[in-house]
Amino acid sequence: MDEVVSPGARPPAAIVLMGVAGSGKSVAGSRLAAELGYRFIEGDQLHPPENVARMASGEPLTDAHRWGWLDTIGERLASSLATGHGAVAACSALKRIYRDRLRGKCPEVIFIYIAIDRETARTRVQLRKGHFMPPSLVDSQFATLEPPVKNEDALTLDGTRPVGDLVAEMLRYLGEPVS
Repeated sequence: MDEVVSPGARPPAAIVLMGVAGSGKSVAGSRLAAELGYRFIEGDQLHPPENVARMASGEPLTDAHRWGWLDTIGERLASSLATGHGAVAACSALKRIYRDRLRGKCPEVIFIYIAIDRETARTRVQLRKGHFMPPSLVDSQFATLEPPVKNEDALTLDGTRPVGDLVAEMLRYLGEPVS
């Protein structure tokens, strides 16, 4: 379920924190949403049961497996904006075609890429408790990853930095005051 925080006075925005598993999308995204007074959309909770079962068994998702999931996230972002609320979504959005799919549902979406290396990702995924994504899929995430390019206007951040620093940099990028 999406966490709803009272909207602030600023114009709403739709923001996707993207990156490989273990990059910190959910932790940073929920903090950013709280700072902005936006809804937080946890992309992992929107995977259909078939996708969760596939990943839990160590099988990576294909493009076809991701389309409906991406559409759901894009529709949630667009719906939030349509009702006057901003939203922050945690969504891997590993390929440009995935980001373009999200843009197709919500053209105003802003992407923030949280970049980490393979070993950091593997270590973080191994430390997660109760998550369906096994460490064995980290390599497939990097094989699929197409970092945003200049014409995508995405902010790229070093995901090994402290979460508070990342959120402060995101707020600056969005033109928001940093406390």
